[in-house]
Amino acid sequence: MSKIKIELKDLLDAGAHFGHQSHRWHPHMEPYLYDVRDGVHVFDLVKTKEGLENALEFVRKTASLGGKIIFVGTKRQAQAIVKEEALKAGMPFITERWMGGIITNWDHIKLSIEKLKDLKEKKEAGELKKYTKKENILIDREIARLERFFGGLADLKDLPAAIFVIDVKKEKAAVREAARKEIPVVAVVDSNSDPNLVDHVIPANDDAVGSIKFITEKISLAAQEGKEAFKKRKVTKK
Repeated sequence: MSKIKIELKDLLDAGAHFGHQSHRWHPHMEPYLYDVRDGVHVFDLVKTKEGLENALEFVRKTASLGGKIIFVGTKRQAQAIVKEEALKAGMPFITERWMGGIITNWDHIKLSIEKLKDLKEKKEAGELKKYTKKENILIDREIARLERFFGGLADLKDLPAAIFVIDVKKEKAAVREAARKEIPVVAVVDSNSDPNLVDHVIPANDDAVGSIKFITEKISLAAQEGKEAFKKRKVTKK
């Protein structure tokens, strides 16, 4: 069991309880909603707490088995948080744009990741100095482009064991790809989104920085707990 404790007050303080305007809701989110106030849906924070705790246990268990979880958050207010927490957990991440095929065409994406590694290694070793100034400018641009889209996946050797998503509506391409490959999806699902393709629903505000930060930090901590358990298991086996 994860040692991370979730209090209803913490969720409230983070602003996790505010959904979207009631006329923009998705009917499948009804079980997670408590009320409508001033035209805005309010989440049942008991359900939010329950969903987050279930997600934390899944993430901890997945990481404890050596599984990699891609943290996905490309909306402006999520990018820095998702990257920071993924790095803390030693997990891959996508914060710019989900490139089609990351899951469904992994072998092709892997070539781009390997190309990025190769170019960076050659640059660091000084092997690119033999090219002209113009050629080096083009190479640097290519490195920057690859880094932007695939840098967060540099340590991913194979398909992920799961993905963690902020805003399933914005990241629908990622969610659909994961579903096609039967890769579990953990996600913050707001009142205007369809939870049907999400395996571990965290019903909460996916726009407020406080809500995003609180939930992502907890997911990161659970991943860190799992990785520690994985390391201990490996040491014990030796």
